[in-house]
Amino acid sequence: MNRISIPRRRLIQGAAAAAIALPSFASLAQAPARQFRIGNQKGTLNILKGRGTLEKRLAPLGVTVKWTEFTAGPVQLEALNVGSIDFGDVGEAPPIFAQAAGAPLAYVAATQHRPQTEAVLVPKGSAIKTVADLKGKKIALNKGSNVHYFIVKLFEKHGLSYADLNLAYLPPADARAAFEKGSVDAWVIWDPFLAAAEKSLDARILADATGVVGNRAYYFSSLDYVAKNADVLAIAVEELNKVDAWGAANKGDLAAELAALWGLPKPVADVTVARTAYGITPITKAILAEQQKIADTFFELKLIPKKINVLEAAGAGVA
Repeated sequence: MNRISIPRRRLIQGAAAAAIALPSFASLAQAPARQFRIGNQKGTLNILKGRGTLEKRLAPLGVTVKWTEFTAGPVQLEALNVGSIDFGDVGEAPPIFAQAAGAPLAYVAATQHRPQTEAVLVPKGSAIKTVADLKGKKIALNKGSNVHYFIVKLFEKHGLSYADLNLAYLPPADARAAFEKGSVDAWVIWDPFLAAAEKSLDARILADATGVVGNRAYYFSSLDYVAKNADVLAIAVEELNKVDAWGAANKGDLAAELAALWGLPKPVADVTVARTAYGITPITKAILAEQQKIADTFFELKLIPKKINVLEAAGAGVA
């Protein structure tokens, strides 16, 4: 039998080289993949999800994207607080409650003011004709959401106090059911639930937020995620801005895309799109000052347990 002879010195050198190479392969195998877990509501994030462009942008960075849909901001922020999501979209008020509860919230970007996209609805034949008529009436709303602050300031504007409110805290689906049955006298809600109720229930807008509150939406993350993943968040905001710019220039197409994603008739999406202001802005001290007013109002009304400093949720800093 022929035997292949390999010099001992070469065997030792080969073994040593393999030993040196092994740690680098092991480190590659153990390198943690980054995740970007997004909690989205029925808005611009839905479009981004449907198009898949964010996943394409983040793939070269080794970032995987996971989406979870929520019906309202407060539950999104509860998910942030327990570490289930890294990013989401929310109205004005939920971040205040979240920060007061100790959530590691960080503001990432803001939309323009959108006062026409939230309103008080009453049934078409309701005897309620003015805001003053709401005194003592049963009003459904989602506790801790943007409409919670809106109704407080709406009552204040019309000479009523928080004590004059008779609130039934219900999430959107339950609130709609109660509104349809006549179990509540009014419903304070945002788009597209607002537009859907107008179209399908023939509900009447008693007052929207114009001249009452600005009603911005916010994109948020956690302080820890901002510190470690600024590149991911910058790309997310860029992609959202692209969607917003396209939507502002192509409202009919945007409505069609949203209607398909939401499973709602296009006329509902048309109404929502028509009264939405588009464009995303960086977080500034002036914007956080708006949030501080909400926080101070909720503290005075004992809706949050302690006074908070909104600047502590500034994340990477503000202009």
